[in-house]
Amino acid sequence: MFDFKNKIAVVTGGARGIGKCIRQKFEEAGATVCVIDLLENDYFVGDLADQKTLERFAKRIIEDYGHVDYLINNAAPKMCGIENGSYEDFEYALKVGVTAPFYLSKLLAPYFGQGASIVNISSSRDRMSQPQTESYTAAKGGISALTHAMAVSFAGRVRVNSISPGWIDNRYTVYNGSDATQQPAGRVGNPDDIANMVLYLCSDMAGFITGENICIDGGMTKLMIYHGDCGWTLDEK
Repeated sequence: MFDFKNKIAVVTGGARGIGKCIRQKFEEAGATVCVIDLLENDYFVGDLADQKTLERFAKRIIEDYGHVDYLINNAAPKMCGIENGSYEDFEYALKVGVTAPFYLSKLLAPYFGQGASIVNISSSRDRMSQPQTESYTAAKGGISALTHAMAVSFAGRVRVNSISPGWIDNRYTVYNGSDATQQPAGRVGNPDDIANMVLYLCSDMAGFITGENICIDGGMTKLMIYHGDCGWTLDEK
């Protein structure tokens, strides 16, 4: 369906989960993929929260390939909350989740090829929350806003969009009962659901889409659940 032969894709956090799936989909479509992750991988191991690491990573990409076609800012920030999160924890989450996507986009800006695309991975937590998730939620809200700002700054050169995944099970577990029925799509998501949209947004088929945030959550954020709905009951304890 997609042809990315001779294209260079950069994927942060590409050694596992959604990022690994994105990498595999790009490679299946013919692209060369440059990954950065704290986990071992075959291109670049490093901490996205560190400025010098980002600079070394960008330098290596340009030395190796001379240009970039697609940048996927996928790496997940640390999750902590009001009760257990320190100043350093919160700052680190924002560095990984917002500062790194901004700075990596800036470093690669002179090298984006014609038809280039940036896709930022946000989260449905950019619009809804669980308790004690402030650092992750703030970072995901930040990257959603960063998306439309960069889309305007890169207008005419690079399209910039974001995806907000909902419940995505990286192990491809099949859920039944209320875990499935609470979602209008009738199932829990998996990494393919996100990776397929990433490739679409990078393709020419999405040439008129920029500045958008696409929520892929099986409709979960659209469904109002009260006591007795979709297998859920109220616990009054």
